[in-house]
Amino acid sequence: MQWIPKTAAAETAKDLAAFLSSDPRYRSSARVLERLLLRRGIGDPESADHFLAPSIAHLIDPGKMAGLAGAVERLIAAIERKEPILIYGDYDVDGTMAVIILKTAIELCGGSADFHVPHRIREGYDMREDVVERAAAAGIRLIVSVDMGIRAFAPAETARRLGVDLIVTDHHLPGRDGVPSAFAVINPNQEGCDYPFKQLCGASVAFKLAQELMQRRLEAKDQKRYLLSFMKVVAIATIADAVPLIGENRVFAALGLDALRRAVNPGLKALLEIAQISANRPPTSVEVAFRIAPRINAAGRMDVARDVIDLFSVKDPARAKDLAAKLDRLNADRQEEERRILEAAEERFNGDRALCDGYCIVVDGDGWHRGVIGITATRILERYNRPTIVISRDGDEAFGSGRSIAAFHLLEAIESCRDLFSRYGGHAHACGFAMPAANVPELRARLDAFARSRLTLADFEPRLELDDELPLEQITPALFEALQRLEPYGVGNPEPVFAARGVRLTAPPRILKDKHVKLKVRAGEAALDSGSESEELTEAAILATPCCHPDSAAIRRSEREVATGSGAISKPGFGMRSKLKITFDALGWHMAERLQQTPLLAGDAIDIAFSIGHNDHPEYGGLELSLRDFKTSTR
Repeated sequence: MQWIPKTAAAETAKDLAAFLSSDPRYRSSARVLERLLLRRGIGDPESADHFLAPSIAHLIDPGKMAGLAGAVERLIAAIERKEPILIYGDYDVDGTMAVIILKTAIELCGGSADFHVPHRIREGYDMREDVVERAAAAGIRLIVSVDMGIRAFAPAETARRLGVDLIVTDHHLPGRDGVPSAFAVINPNQEGCDYPFKQLCGASVAFKLAQELMQRRLEAKDQKRYLLSFMKVVAIATIADAVPLIGENRVFAALGLDALRRAVNPGLKALLEIAQISANRPPTSVEVAFRIAPRINAAGRMDVARDVIDLFSVKDPARAKDLAAKLDRLNADRQEEERRILEAAEERFNGDRALCDGYCIVVDGDGWHRGVIGITATRILERYNRPTIVISRDGDEAFGSGRSIAAFHLLEAIESCRDLFSRYGGHAHACGFAMPAANVPELRARLDAFARSRLTLADFEPRLELDDELPLEQITPALFEALQRLEPYGVGNPEPVFAARGVRLTAPPRILKDKHVKLKVRAGEAALDSGSESEELTEAAILATPCCHPDSAAIRRSEREVATGSGAISKPGFGMRSKLKITFDALGWHMAERLQQTPLLAGDAIDIAFSIGHNDHPEYGGLELSLRDFKTSTR
């Protein structure tokens, strides 16, 4: 793995440094924050303050979005005339959260809204003409799509022919043919839209429509309360859809995660409980991505996504718990199906090494569950670091889902083969399609040729971007507190990763659950002997975390050895600069195989790349390191 130091647009920014040093919120960690902000392209005080302290005041005026004003006028007219409204949404987290947002907002404003979420297997992705026809026959005269519709040209024409007004809200990239002929199209990525932030998810586009509607219909005193309430759902969708957590998305994620600890909706509370999310603190973006989102997604992948909307709509806590338990079971079923497909794919790779050596991997199988092939593509990409398409064959038809690396625009690749598909869609890093099964071999050949014309072998080598070099003796509670100000982490704002060179193993490595690695590391002798650049640790800072070294009971307090993090700091006296001996636990998730490739012994010197975390265990908690990579040190 390549370790790539991040570069900053400017090595120093005097205004930024002065702002951080003068603000009491940031003063104690100004130097660290300055370096990390610069590496994220943030170099002025206003941008830094917006990034470090997101506020509801930072939301962008929804009126800047093209098509939104006319859409709001049409919704208000429907509300005032008591017209029924149909919301047509996607079956994933983004789509179902968008349905919940818009349906709730319409009802708060005095309207009535039903919804349709397609069945992934029977109906597939995007709008269908027959659904529009049935809605028109039932007297519906207004349909609003959420998280879909930007390429629904035929359904839009059907709606126009039947006298149904269609409002399209979407975030996916429009195709070469522009946008459908609808009553209104709301998408920050459409040509002519001046909305300054283009990277919204589908639920946040629906939220902007709801935001303007509520500003027009609700009392001013109620608006902030409702907006903050909606943030919880927008945050889940924003994190689950892996859009960059910068700009307005950072506002949604930060405020929404904080609001989740005060959830009152019975369904949301039941979901947080079954996902084992603590009620004592806001959930992290990682917990949303890996505990909450998979359970919501499981409904659309394995059964019907309507269960998700029902969960968020139900008032009875007992019924909410039943629905949350159902989502949990479906998620377990999804995990088992994913494992089965991955095993089948691995057998294919073992039998044909050229298959996984392609510049774009295309693997197919009969009867693979179509609701799971997307996440399976993600798993294969993570292993081989190559663009990946997973295809499920069903008789004469084939259904595919793809994921890509940063260097390869997957939608452009798919569009180069557009004649092979019966339908397709997506964006730079993900796609989905349907096609005749007979076209799969040609698709594999053409995508590989397309990828070879744009990629080199160097693009497939995993890269780890480093924020900074950080000797272990500089890891303090104050530093950890500074890093917390950069949360929530995610795409566009990854958790800071540091490198420490020449650290020593104080004990043999331990294997945990046959998969993970636990190392005990301390600063190397060179670092201990220099000590000149290490920041002084005050008594208050050292005692800010629990005494949690496994052998802390044997540490003699008379020698002033105080445990901190998951290791011990030896310090002859408080309040004076001295040489530090620091030991930390370093956990390497899914790194057990690495020890076979790079055996390690106590006393070995290694270079480590890591992030800094905190173990909340009441007895053994404290600061600890999360390994991203390790190498034999040349020091």
